[in-house]
Amino acid sequence: MFICLFAVMLVTLGSCKKYLDKEPATDVDPTAFYKNFYNFQGFTEELYNCIPAMDKYANNHMWNWGEEEINSPNGNTDLLARLDKGDFWISTGIPLDGALNTSGGRGSHPLWSGAWYGIRKANQGIAALDKLNATQEEKDLIAGQLYFFRAWFHFELSCYWGGMPYIDSVLPPDVSPMMNRLSWQACADKAAADFKKAADLLPINWDNTTAGKVTFGNNELRINKIMAMSFLAKTYLYAGSPLMNKVSGGSATYNLDYTKKAADTFGEVLKLVETGQTQYALVPFDKYTEILRTNGQSGKMPGLTEAIFRGPAYDGVDGTAWSTDKQWLAARILQDRSWSLYPTANYANYFGMANGLPINDENSSSKADAQSGYDPEYPWKNRDPRFYLTFAFDTQRMVLGNLGANEGWRYANLYTYGGTAEERKWSYRLPETGSPTGYLLIKFSPVGFNKYDNQWVAHHIHTPRLRLGDVYLMYAEAVAIGYGSPSAGSLSYPTLTALDAVDKIRDRVNVGRFAPKFRVNTDEFMKELQRERAVELAWEGHRFHDLRRWLLWDKYPYNIKTAIQFDRAEKVNFNKVDPKANKVLNIKDVVILERKYTEKHYWLPIKRADVNIYPGFYQNPGW
Repeated sequence: MFICLFAVMLVTLGSCKKYLDKEPATDVDPTAFYKNFYNFQGFTEELYNCIPAMDKYANNHMWNWGEEEINSPNGNTDLLARLDKGDFWISTGIPLDGALNTSGGRGSHPLWSGAWYGIRKANQGIAALDKLNATQEEKDLIAGQLYFFRAWFHFELSCYWGGMPYIDSVLPPDVSPMMNRLSWQACADKAAADFKKAADLLPINWDNTTAGKVTFGNNELRINKIMAMSFLAKTYLYAGSPLMNKVSGGSATYNLDYTKKAADTFGEVLKLVETGQTQYALVPFDKYTEILRTNGQSGKMPGLTEAIFRGPAYDGVDGTAWSTDKQWLAARILQDRSWSLYPTANYANYFGMANGLPINDENSSSKADAQSGYDPEYPWKNRDPRFYLTFAFDTQRMVLGNLGANEGWRYANLYTYGGTAEERKWSYRLPETGSPTGYLLIKFSPVGFNKYDNQWVAHHIHTPRLRLGDVYLMYAEAVAIGYGSPSAGSLSYPTLTALDAVDKIRDRVNVGRFAPKFRVNTDEFMKELQRERAVELAWEGHRFHDLRRWLLWDKYPYNIKTAIQFDRAEKVNFNKVDPKANKVLNIKDVVILERKYTEKHYWLPIKRADVNIYPGFYQNPGW
């Protein structure tokens, strides 16, 4: 049987027995799913299981493909190392490709096959809508979900591989498709139309519907109006971004028509949020870490009021325990792993000072800056509060309890290799022992989460695909670009300016607002907004797409990864209350990897078997 690219099916034919050999009870009525709302909703909910588990797909998962992390030296044969070298022919082991099993665990939901399967399923449902015997509310709920998923899967595919054919009907499984790939913007226009339909049909909160009362209090993952409107706006912003505008036949600049549409749609969302008409709000700083992780709360899914769109937690807490919560700790010291991933120093340098300024105009560890107050001799002093929730640095206490004969591992020894043999023995930086960059990541696994302290108590990490903080920052970008000034507002929400939006993000984490030099014109504003997105959304899967859509992916300094080297100025008193007070000397940034990317690396290659189906489904340039 020929199974075309756009008709990916889960074939469950268990044997080659003749049809008449089946037990009569195994016959399935193909019309059963649309007979009533309950059945149709069960059919529709399989679409949620097509959402990839991006943040914990594999035991050593990797989906942050910007310049934020690097493999430990003994992980050089793994997938991130291949991508760093320009090898984008990645087939398995990451959440983009592989075999789909909608009832399987976290490693069974890849994007490529899941999206095409989901698109076909959505089209099957849409084709059967007129047969549904239900109330108008129930019909709208079903239709809204189907239109949303059809749009979302096309949008996600386009973000990685470029414009796709937009499949909006049920294609015969035995006929080879002949639908040509569309330009990015043409595909986005069709997705936008579906997102609009979904937004018009869906409620803000399922708990406030008659049908939703059956699952009252358990509807937070169900597709709603705010999700549809937010992705509609994001689709417009991406369509208007320089990369997407360029590959669609425009210039390598923003398309203002799209960015204005994005600004106005985001404005509608934020007006609903700020007038109290939704269940969403920015999480206060004392609960900030619970956007992404919870601990000791019986495995409660994180997110609070900020997470807008998330996929299912396929393996729940177990999925966290086997990947994300041990991913960036020192592999051989704090966990039992042969290798791990570590935060780069160049990414740590994006995290500015508590007064809101970047550390200096070069984001350099070695350059003092009188304006911001950054001092290379005390590089971790007075930094953005988010810095301390994200990174562990030299002399920081990493183990709280009993270490026995391994007492030397209690504090992070991340200074440059050297010292006595005894000191080197406990180094957190030696190959195959710890970080090659001078930093550890604690955003997902804070101090105490290690094999000695074992504070993983129902620890649950779940990274939202879209959260409210991101919506505010995308609104700020769309308004500043679309309406030409950071002091402008959108047509839908004129009292909320681009500056207001970013100020809200800074205010809630107690960081100084954008400095005057970044508030004057759009060019200067965008430089700081790009840094703010790097900080606020660090390790949440956005940087890869941001650098590409801004056409910065192959440009210096975004194509390098660095480590810091430094000496301790004096013998460290580990009993000091604050490790930020330890003085260092000779700190400098050292390039440990340069990505030699070209224009072809802006898009992933499509599998050769798929591009050989017919000429209209062509390969991306350069591959």
